[in-house]
This record gives sequence, C-alpha cells and structure tokens, in this order.
Amino acid sequence: MDLILQLLVNGVINGSHYALLGVGFGIIFGPTKITHFAYGPIFAVGAYGCWATATMLGLPVLLAAVCGVAAAAAAGVLSYLWLYRPFERRGSSHLVVLIASLGLFITLENLIGIAFGTDTKVIPGISPDIFLWGPVVVTSIQLWQVAALAVIAGLLFAFLRLARHGKALMAMTDNGEMAQIIGIDTVRVSIIAFAVGSAVAAVPAILILLKEGATPHMGFIAVFMAFVAVIVGGIGSFKGAIIGGYAVGIVENIGMWKLPTEWQSTIAFVVLFLILLFKPSGLFGRRVR
Repeated sequence: MDLILQLLVNGVINGSHYALLGVGFGIIFGPTKITHFAYGPIFAVGAYGCWATATMLGLPVLLAAVCGVAAAAAAGVLSYLWLYRPFERRGSSHLVVLIASLGLFITLENLIGIAFGTDTKVIPGISPDIFLWGPVVVTSIQLWQVAALAVIAGLLFAFLRLARHGKALMAMTDNGEMAQIIGIDTVRVSIIAFAVGSAVAAVPAILILLKEGATPHMGFIAVFMAFVAVIVGGIGSFKGAIIGGYAVGIVENIGMWKLPTEWQSTIAFVVLFLILLFKPSGLFGRRVR
C-alpha cells in the first residue's frame, strides 16, 4: 500500500510536468494548427538560457529562470516568423510544414550541442529539500512542479477568458477562417501563441535543469509527452491538456508497479494508441476546422 501511495504521488508530480508541456504545445497548435516538433529544442533553450545566465553571468537562480523563459519565448517567436510564416504565405501543405519543423528540431538541437557541448549542465549549489510525509517522499522541486502548474493554469485561464488577445486566440482555436473573416489579426495572434506556449514550455525545462541537469537532447521526450498529453486530453481543449497530462503521468507510474522503469515511455505510447483507437478526438477534444 505504501508503494502504491508513493507511485500515485509520483504520478501526480509527473502529471504536472506533462500537463505543463501539453498546455504549452496546445496553446501553439490550437490556433495555428502547426505541428511544432521544434517545441522540443525550444524547451531546451529555456533550460540552457537559465543555466547560462546563472553560471556565466552569476545571476540569482530566480532571475536566471526569468531569462530562460524569455529566451524560450523569443526562440518560439523567431521560429514562427522565420520558418512557419513564410510557408503560410505560400500556402504550403501541412506535410511540408511538418518536415520543416522536424528540420528545425534537428538544427536547433545540434546548435545547442555546438554552443554548449553535449555534457550535462547543472547549476552548482542547487540542493532540493526532501520532505517525508508518512510513507511518501517528495522533494522541493517536485512540489514546485505542482505549484507551477497551478499558477500557470490560473494565469492562462484568466488570459484566455478575459484578455482581448486571449479571446482572439480562443476564437482562432475554434475556427481560424471565421476569426480571420471577422477581422482578427491572425498573424499577431500566432506570434502571441508561439511566445506564450514557448514560455510555458520553459518552466518545466528549468525545473528539470534544477532537478537533474540539462542536455541538448532533453527536448525529444518533452515534445513526445506534450503531444501525448494534448492528444489524450483533446486537441483544442485547455482543460484536456491538463487532465491528459495527469492521466498519462498517473498511468505511467502505476504501470511501473509491475513493469521495469524502462517501460515508462512505452506505457505512454500505449495510452496514446488506445485513445487514438477508441476516442480519436481525445477525452475533451473538439472538432478541428
């Protein structure tokens, strides 16, 4: 029973991480309909931005984290303006854009490796506190993961429901063509979507940096889990991305009760396969126009 309780808690913690990834990915995909696989290395840009400013410039970790978020947001906007927007103007097919996104993934990942090396980067002096609650053990960074999701989800909910650009983003998610007809500046909204989505991705990346360090290839699993969370929860559903992330995190960890840890990613893939097979629109999905 103690083991199951620990696995459930770990599932909630991992689910918070996946939910953040899914929310960031969904904010970009929802209005733009771009399968942004380069989300992975941009996730890594957030971690490396934090590491570089903390270790090279000597900034406090909190301020360095803000710089990492800003770096990821800037990288996301540039990826849209320099890569995706030209394809949009030409009316390129989704397949062409997908291939371009994969090319950007490989390019950015290799550029990070060239610039910073391929060894694991850590911030010296970071030692998370350990808390023991009965049979359950958690660290301060794990608690930050859960808290980060709660804060970001609340801020995003307010932005999407109350802010003018947030409402425009939701309108594009519902029906991009109609949003353009009624006068919404879809290019500006797409820029905002890439900025916000990339900034959200940087938060779990920075927490991973503090927890276990950063590598140039850390974005591969990130973009995969973001994709799984969005598909499981339902494309176009903000709530679905969060619930999808938690569902995958909990199922993964409960699965490890009987399976080796090497099967963790396989469990996520099985969940994705079952959702696509029996409920292709996801748990809370809406029809994409």
